Amino acid sequence: MAADIAPMLARLASDVPGDEQNWAFEYKWDGYRAVVYVEGGLRVMSRGGQDYTQRFPELRGLAALGRRVVLDGEVIAVGGAGGSSFQRLQQRSASGSDAEIARRAVAIPVGYMIFDLLRLDGRLTLSRPYVDRRARLESLGLDGPAWSVPPYQVGNGRAMLQQARQLQLEGVVAKRLQSRYVPGARTGDWLKIKLRNRQEFVIVGWTEGEGARAGQVGALLVGYYDRPGGKLLYAGKVGTGFTTPTLQVLGEKLARLERATSPTEDRRVPRRAHFVEPRLVCEVEFTEWTRDGTLRHPAFKGLRDDKDPHEVVREEAAGASA
Repeated sequence: MAADIAPMLARLASDVPGDEQNWAFEYKWDGYRAVVYVEGGLRVMSRGGQDYTQRFPELRGLAALGRRVVLDGEVIAVGGAGGSSFQRLQQRSASGSDAEIARRAVAIPVGYMIFDLLRLDGRLTLSRPYVDRRARLESLGLDGPAWSVPPYQVGNGRAMLQQARQLQLEGVVAKRLQSRYVPGARTGDWLKIKLRNRQEFVIVGWTEGEGARAGQVGALLVGYYDRPGGKLLYAGKVGTGFTTPTLQVLGEKLARLERATSPTEDRRVPRRAHFVEPRLVCEVEFTEWTRDGTLRHPAFKGLRDDKDPHEVVREEAAGASA
């Protein structure tokens, strides 16, 4: 079964586009991007090309649709306030035996929010405009026990952004009504407007904690690439947002990646630190970038095993489109 379409990506924007009538607005879900192939079976593929089919058994029912489709969407875990919770998804999405995954599925069920149709009955729909793809998607009636097609709206992006705030969501995504789907690209036809500063970073090392956390991770040292696969730069220390189970998992993963020297030549990296191979990606929320290019008030949100470390770059918000 083919699994060959990389998800189209959105550019970070500082505000909703000025010509709102030419854009569709969707909620931005805080989860794992996934392309689902229902073509002679079922396969759930992450943005980084990992097979998540076993991890999310709730989606197996999509195989009984009766149509051959390729869908784009977000796997989420619902939080206590009704919004998507990345922390809960972290607890749920780790790999394991079928029995362990089934146990976690009962405790923390996930849902698949479907927002695009990439192939229908063997025919690609990528070159069709967004509004046409959405119309075809909605005609399939994909409302199930663990999946749905959330609504979108044309215009009124600011109002939807306010609704996202009330629902404790991450923000909204704006998509040009006439845009085609370009796999793996950030064309500017899709924009993400976030309510909080948040992005992925590569873990380059860690410093030890004090007191009750002596010998454990006190803070993570994180960085990003100046361009995909380019030079690794330092972004600062992340010392809050950890739970006890998270610290245990981090300690085990970091121990296996230990190295003698820093993976970045940035001189701002603390000398008395434990360094690791830059293979782990984490999500961090922060208030702003400082003038010297480090994070202010960062908080750890979780690990991202669905992201390629070499693709992690600093996200710069563009101004609103006219």
